Amino acid sequence: MAAGEPAGNMTVHVDLALLRQRESEQVEWKENVADADDVVATLCAFANDLQNLGGGYVVCGARETRDPAGFAATELTGLSAARLRELEPLILARCRERVSPSIAPLVAEVPTATADRRVLVFIQPCTAHAHTFRRGKEAGRYLVRIGRSTVEARNGVLRDLLVRKGETPPWDRRANAAAVASDLDLLSLRDAVRRLNLEREDAPADRFLSDSHAFSAFVPPLLVREPLTGVLRPRNFALALFGREPQHFIPGAVAYFSRYAGRDRATPVGQRMELAGTLVDQLRVLMPALEAEAVTLYDKRDTQLPSVLKYPARALREAVVNAFAHRDYERTDPLRVTSFADRIEVSSPGPAPLGVDAAQLASAAAPPVWRNQALAWFLARLGFAEGEGQGLQTIARTMAANGNPPAQFEVSEARVLCALPAHGRAGALVDPA
Repeated sequence: MAAGEPAGNMTVHVDLALLRQRESEQVEWKENVADADDVVATLCAFANDLQNLGGGYVVCGARETRDPAGFAATELTGLSAARLRELEPLILARCRERVSPSIAPLVAEVPTATADRRVLVFIQPCTAHAHTFRRGKEAGRYLVRIGRSTVEARNGVLRDLLVRKGETPPWDRRANAAAVASDLDLLSLRDAVRRLNLEREDAPADRFLSDSHAFSAFVPPLLVREPLTGVLRPRNFALALFGREPQHFIPGAVAYFSRYAGRDRATPVGQRMELAGTLVDQLRVLMPALEAEAVTLYDKRDTQLPSVLKYPARALREAVVNAFAHRDYERTDPLRVTSFADRIEVSSPGPAPLGVDAAQLASAAAPPVWRNQALAWFLARLGFAEGEGQGLQTIARTMAANGNPPAQFEVSEARVLCALPAHGRAGALVDPA
């Protein structure tokens, strides 16, 4: 059923049958609007559009039911003309007064089976801003849709929302207010300039210690000039890559590499390396240790393929560099790489980037979302990884080519875990017949 009524100077058409087929994150059905603030809160969440769906609809005068087969269905109960005339201006007024910046949803009226009742639909496109909603005398809160619910954005979700809307820079591009330009190591910077083939006799490496000269159009300058004081502050990615004491400013920029002879941490004896310094320093120590895990496994009985690798070294490298590039550095938990008898686990602190889930990671179909794009750019250009967005495909391809089972992923609010199973031949060494 489709119909439209003028909304200001615009006629809006809504197909309720089509809305029934949309994801629940994008449509809210309300039979009786007992609290107009609930409608406004949901419209605010749709405007914030955390999941990048384009906005959403609040349908007043309809309720979700089940058909005889048990599938989801919708019944159009409708609103009386009096209730409709009362509700529409009330909600629009609260969208102006209680949402900041204010929003102005479009409105449509859809007929029902009876002439004396209509369905009222509020249509809220996503906006370029992060909006707060104030209920009564409460302070304003940022709201988002999580599944079928409208909830307050907190902690990492709030950071993701503000970054997505451009209200705050991503962590790696943000200036570190506790550091100054002299906290960057010019020797490390010169080494990077040389490896990137940017070294010229007439252009010293320290030209990059500025707020105007960048390595590339894809990354910002290393420094930011404070508006009031004029002090040059290093960006977080500059400290992570070229800082004299990165952990003084970024406590979470550390990694552990552990090795256990068995299949879990219950093994009484193990080894561990604690890695600090710049991310480049850490990777230079960690990569040889990883390559040592890519040992050759041989079986004299296999005349077709007597020798295979326990792990393809390229897959190990990509999994670890991905974790270094895309972890949440605002958390103080270390990045952990752990070798067991039958697998290597790479645990990256923080949730997956917004819009990425475990199934997409496992199928190498995750969209190219970078939490720390400047870091990813440098790590790729410095030769630690392939080009941005190619790591998952490289892992899947090299694991399959070597005969290993596919990588497995676990995603939670606390971490992203990538487990790389060893070649099946390694099992004979752990559990010999």
